[in-house]
Amino acid sequence: MEVNVYSPTTPGNLVTTKQLGRNRKVGVLIVGNFLSSSVGTRGACEELALYLGELDWLRILTTSSQPHRLPRLADMLKTIWFRRHDYQVAQVDVYSGPAFLWAEAACATLRKLRKPYVLVLHGGNLPRFARRWPRRVQRLLGTARAVTTPSEYLQEQMAPYHADLRLVPNALDLSAYRYRLRRRPRQTVVWLRAFHEIYNPTLVPRVLRLLAPDFPGLQMIMIGPNKADGSLDRTRILAAKLGVLNRLALPGAVPKEDTPEWLNKGDVFLNTPNVDNTPVSVLEAMACGLCVVSTNVGGLPYLLHDGNDALLVPPDSPEAMAAAVRRVLVEPKLAERLSRNARAKATRHDWGVVLPQWEELLRNMCNGNGHIPKVSAV
Repeated sequence: MEVNVYSPTTPGNLVTTKQLGRNRKVGVLIVGNFLSSSVGTRGACEELALYLGELDWLRILTTSSQPHRLPRLADMLKTIWFRRHDYQVAQVDVYSGPAFLWAEAACATLRKLRKPYVLVLHGGNLPRFARRWPRRVQRLLGTARAVTTPSEYLQEQMAPYHADLRLVPNALDLSAYRYRLRRRPRQTVVWLRAFHEIYNPTLVPRVLRLLAPDFPGLQMIMIGPNKADGSLDRTRILAAKLGVLNRLALPGAVPKEDTPEWLNKGDVFLNTPNVDNTPVSVLEAMACGLCVVSTNVGGLPYLLHDGNDALLVPPDSPEAMAAAVRRVLVEPKLAERLSRNARAKATRHDWGVVLPQWEELLRNMCNGNGHIPKVSAV
């Protein structure tokens, strides 16, 4: 069995433990969903692995890239156990639903090995899950050396289950996103998420149908992988039924490095979820200077300031979202204000700001010299 290791010294930053061998670097195992090769999009844990790999005192191992759930869980546990001599610290992603069980299993194995770990909380549904299973959540968080969250929303909502939640934002490489100030926005709207029901993609053709009579040149581009829950087909069928399919482009998933180019094909960005936390896709749109129109669910009101760097609307309301897009296209000075302030906010999420926070956290866990105190099982 080989484990992925991210290293700045090889093309693509990816080598294997067999190629790298033993060295004096501190090994960090990141346990999460490394699925870009199968789903076409790179998750937050993959981005973190790449940037931590640039630090000369760390050696980053990752698991798992298995596309199916049970094999992925098995691979995570095998990696934790059989590569226990290759890492000193672990980081485990925590989501709600069945994925919470994976985090519990991974952490139980790490405790048997007396490996300290940091938990990273994700997902807009996690607070609801915690209210349903408070003891499970509190017990798991209490076993970690540190617990981080990428949003003020989760920091606030999960505070009852852990006394010390550290805010470490989601990040992006700002230099990769060409900024263009939108003074006179074009009638091209971009949507960038996975086609899954929680992101409510069918809202897009409903919004398009309401705007089409007043904006004959309006076009919408929906970018993202198909999660195979029927959302993509429902979106396409609804667009045809509403007579707007000819105004809708569906290019599918695009490589991470091509995302800025696709975003800059438009001037307005729609974010339509019914459940959300702090989506990187919104940060990417803000970095490019698009005018963001988003639902106000979950962590989004913590990230976006209505009327300042985005317009917020109730979930699943095509009328409210269409009215907000109309404002962006016709209201003097609004687009310019949203675009300028969006870019300014995105700068706070640059890797140059966020990576030192991760480095400080990991150094503290290693006591500054790679020595890892034992962690008692709970």
